[in-house]
Order: sequence, then C-alpha cells, then structure tokens
Amino acid sequence: MKMDQDPSLTAAFVAWMASHHPQLYAFGLSVAIAVIRVIYGRGGWRQMALEGALCGLATLTLVPLLAYLGLPDSMATFAGGAVGFMGVEKLRDYADRLIGRKVDQV
Repeated sequence: MKMDQDPSLTAAFVAWMASHHPQLYAFGLSVAIAVIRVIYGRGGWRQMALEGALCGLATLTLVPLLAYLGLPDSMATFAGGAVGFMGVEKLRDYADRLIGRKVDQV
C-alpha cells in the first residue's frame, strides 16, 4: 500500500490540525496581516516574506505565554492579529524597553 493511500496518516494529520487549530489560525492571521501591512506600505517581496515569517513565528512564541497566564486559546487569534499589525520592529522595541526596565531594577 502506498503512503498516500494510508487512511491512518490522514486521520493523524486531521487530529493534529484539530488539536492545534488556535495556534495555526493565529500564525496564519499574523502572516496575512503582516503581508498586507507591507503591501500597504509599498514594501517589496523580500520584506513581505520576511516580515510575514517573523510575525508568524513571533506569534507562535506568544501562544504558550497565553496559556501560562491562564488566558483561553481563543486569545491566540488576538495575539496573532496584534503581532501582524504591529510588526516585528515595534514588537522588538517593546521587548527592548521591557528588558531594559527589568535590567535597571536589578
């Protein structure tokens, strides 16, 4: 039997998608908003691809933080939209300020 004819592989993939749908939706939303924002700002293809990828990956790093804070999985959509809208530069500025405050307190 060929691998593409194995129904258990398809079932496993669908089960994985179902269990991770908030993260996948947040990732996709973040990438889409970032790409549209770059297009709106008249950016190039390279900037579009990199900004979309970086925003999507940044969103994936924030999703476990939501669980740690006790927030529902549906907040992942908000996180993805916010990261995509702000972009990686703004996100990095916020992180630098937060880390700078924490370092100054020590």
